Amino acid sequence: MNKIIIQSIALGLLSFLAGCSGEESQIHKHSVATIQPRPVADEIVKSFSGRIEEAREINLGFKTPGQIEEIYVKEGDYVKQGDLIARLDDNDYQLGVDALEVQHSQLSREIERMKQLVEAKSLSENDYEKAVAGWEQLGIQLQNNRNQLSYTRLEAPMSGYIQNVNYEPAEMVDAGMPIVTLLDTHRMEVVADIPIEVYLQRDHITKISCNSSATGHDNIPMQLSSITPKADGNQLYRMKLNFTNAEDSRRLTAGMNIEISLAIADNDTAHASLVAYTVPMHAVFNDSGQDFVWVVAPDSIVHKTAVTLGGIADDGNIIVTDGISSDQQVVKAGVEYLQDNEKVNILPAAAETNVGNIL
Repeated sequence: MNKIIIQSIALGLLSFLAGCSGEESQIHKHSVATIQPRPVADEIVKSFSGRIEEAREINLGFKTPGQIEEIYVKEGDYVKQGDLIARLDDNDYQLGVDALEVQHSQLSREIERMKQLVEAKSLSENDYEKAVAGWEQLGIQLQNNRNQLSYTRLEAPMSGYIQNVNYEPAEMVDAGMPIVTLLDTHRMEVVADIPIEVYLQRDHITKISCNSSATGHDNIPMQLSSITPKADGNQLYRMKLNFTNAEDSRRLTAGMNIEISLAIADNDTAHASLVAYTVPMHAVFNDSGQDFVWVVAPDSIVHKTAVTLGGIADDGNIIVTDGISSDQQVVKAGVEYLQDNEKVNILPAAAETNVGNIL
């Protein structure tokens, strides 16, 4: 009798556990990872090798002749606008200014006395006007001498690097002789040679950037300055680019090699009305010869959705030309276990710092 009771209790427990297990299996939901379809880029990117050059090279010289007294820079020095580069011996120029200042001051006093004589009718106005004209001419000569004195100082007209120093102190120079050569760093530019197929698409360039592996600077924005309309012997066209931000040009130096990226709009009229998207390759599955993806509705229920494929994108994803839109959520992992109209558990997206979703 006791054995029968024990067996009945055991059978009851097994039945209860089996019922619980059945309920759990009924409420179990598959967990899936989703992704939003990305529009296919409507532009192509071309990369070329370029070289950084100074936009202009300036030869600086004195505006007046003389003997060099001092040179304050050497090759490779960086100078700011207004910095003193060199100076001439200004003794003779200073004496010329001093002499005319004495004459001009003396004549000024004479003019005041002559004015009083004119008012007293002791001097004709004609004589007074001649004296004033002589005083004004002397003032012009004085200003000219002051200018000549200021020309004995050679200052940097803009910031840049000294490339060449052509003279030494004590040498005699004429006006305009190039004392130093200055590289204008505020107008650095990038020069590259592009093939004819890119030249023909020059009006469709939408974005230009450059990368420097030597300094580690990437995606530096550039703007097109000019493209030579005549090809060279290798059928290449010379393209010049300017930095959109002056600070970026200061990070790089003339002569440095650089990689240029040109984004060119794809204006193929045959695909003008085609809106395509890309999804991971494992998000697409085939059933009876038709391609499908699982689209997750806002209520977390998946729907088997037929799609039309358009090949493989450059990044390895599949191009979908019909069947989905960019505002939908597509299952990208776990597609093989799903059934139509099944409610699923959507896994949260991996954090940006969790590379590979391994944490």
